[in-house]
Amino acid sequence: MALSQVAYLIPLKPDLKEDNSSPRITLSEGPNTIGRDNVPITDKRLSRKHITIVTSTSGSASLSVEGTNPVVVRSSGERKKVNPRGEVSLANDDLIELIPGHHFFKLVLLPLSEKGSHERASKKARKEGDGSDDVEAIRRFCPASEKLYSTFRLLRVDGLPDWANTSCVSINDVVEGDVVAAILSNYMVDLDWLLSACPKLVNIPQVMVVHGEGDGRQEYIQRKKPANWMLHKPRLPISFGTHHSKAIFLVYPRGVRVVPRLVDARFPFKDDDDDKDSTKSCGFEDDLVDYLAVLKWPEFTASLPGLGNVKINAAFFRKFDYSNATVRLVASVPGYHTGSNMRKWGHMKLRTILQECVFDREFRRSPLVYQFSSLGSLDEKWLAEFGASLSSGITEDRTPLGHGDPLIIWPTVEDVRCSLEGYAAGNAIPSPLKNVEKPFLKKYWAKWKADHSARSRAMPHIKTFTRYSDQKLAWFLLTSSNLSKAAWGALQKNNSQLMIRSYELGVLFLPSPVKTQGCSFSCTDNNSSTKKVKQETKGEVEKRSKLVTMTWQGNRDSPEIISLPAPYQLPPKPYSSEDVPWSWDRGYSKKDVYGQVWPR
Repeated sequence: MALSQVAYLIPLKPDLKEDNSSPRITLSEGPNTIGRDNVPITDKRLSRKHITIVTSTSGSASLSVEGTNPVVVRSSGERKKVNPRGEVSLANDDLIELIPGHHFFKLVLLPLSEKGSHERASKKARKEGDGSDDVEAIRRFCPASEKLYSTFRLLRVDGLPDWANTSCVSINDVVEGDVVAAILSNYMVDLDWLLSACPKLVNIPQVMVVHGEGDGRQEYIQRKKPANWMLHKPRLPISFGTHHSKAIFLVYPRGVRVVPRLVDARFPFKDDDDDKDSTKSCGFEDDLVDYLAVLKWPEFTASLPGLGNVKINAAFFRKFDYSNATVRLVASVPGYHTGSNMRKWGHMKLRTILQECVFDREFRRSPLVYQFSSLGSLDEKWLAEFGASLSSGITEDRTPLGHGDPLIIWPTVEDVRCSLEGYAAGNAIPSPLKNVEKPFLKKYWAKWKADHSARSRAMPHIKTFTRYSDQKLAWFLLTSSNLSKAAWGALQKNNSQLMIRSYELGVLFLPSPVKTQGCSFSCTDNNSSTKKVKQETKGEVEKRSKLVTMTWQGNRDSPEIISLPAPYQLPPKPYSSEDVPWSWDRGYSKKDVYGQVWPR
């Protein structure tokens, strides 16, 4: 059982404002050793056991210096240096400089009432047997620096307690550093909100916005946008399609950041030898460039130190070394796809990747989860076609994983009524009654329950698909795709053609060779280094990472364990006979938490 959590360290920027781009460090009752292995900082002056903070449930804390460099503690306006083997008492809100003048953290001691309620909630959850040993598991979701780019982080949610936003980010945290060029991809563009939420975007020399807005809205954005911004709406060859992909691509003097949804992946420029070898690529690189090439944005020029003026097009993204990538991209592009192209997009792309993967035997016939924010017009035939793709994969003895029974996580009317925003939250779950109330769907409905991330009352706009066994994950897909034929594609002409209407983009997390974890490259830190991937040996091929949820009870320090912040709890709880799935075009007369009815 996890120790009682009594405090945490909040990373601060040099101006002493909270650094939301770095994870908080949870402190349990008793001694907590902090050093190079569990803070996302690359600095050789930090020892592996740099400091020890001893905390207690009574609210007391002390710090001792274990490393070879002194530490500074700021308390009540005074700055005190603590030398190696020295010790000092700590108080709430004290500031700690792990190296004098560098690497700032603030100590926050949890109130006794909060600790007590947390422990009572944890005991209740264990007694009820909900599959989670910690109903506030997000408190301890603090990925080590070497695992940070093998996972993803949730968005910050207003109206939640601070601990519920541990390691969470906002768009302003993503766009940082000396960005030379940016490509922003979304369906709708709220320009006023975007510039207020991330004013840094105005200072980027070149910004391309790839969107799916209608003509009237596009004209408004064209008039209001900054002078350095360009707009591009990809061609939609099939009716009722949209450009729905959510991603940010940031080009730096040292490399590129690829940020689809909530995943932050960073890659350096290739070596000269790698750049000359045009045949040298990996799955992630091909996934990315194939997708970008279809968008066909107007080529533009950016100035890169050491390279001069370069053309920013799809081929430009071949210049980066993606060999450390631990994920794959699963995209959809509109069209009637045949031959080899049929396996490049939509659910057939996912099927193709999974067919090549080897999974643990415990995932044979294990269940699937579909979680999204909009439901298309479905039929049982297509749902079986889609399920066949998501059930692909084999075990080590070449046995197919076999069919997995799906559950659809979808908020009920009562969930929306009692949510943080009341019925207004239903605007972000836009599915009509005619799609939601099809009789065959009844056996698939499951509740949105997210106590472990404090998001049970935060209605989801995130889209995820996964296969699980208890708290272990065979794979996990974070995507822009809702559950619809338009997003995933539908097989036609005796399964010889895949028809897709929309542009979508997702990130697929898979068990990957452990040796690929731990790339220390950073686009924003000039002191970071790049670790080259060595050739796999026969023994290393079998040592692969294991994906788990935040509520998995095991040794998270193991290099092969990758924790993913699935925002809902597993296993999902099926609807009761009283539960009604939310649909946004139905009237609701029972007042919500703000005294409103729906529609207003």
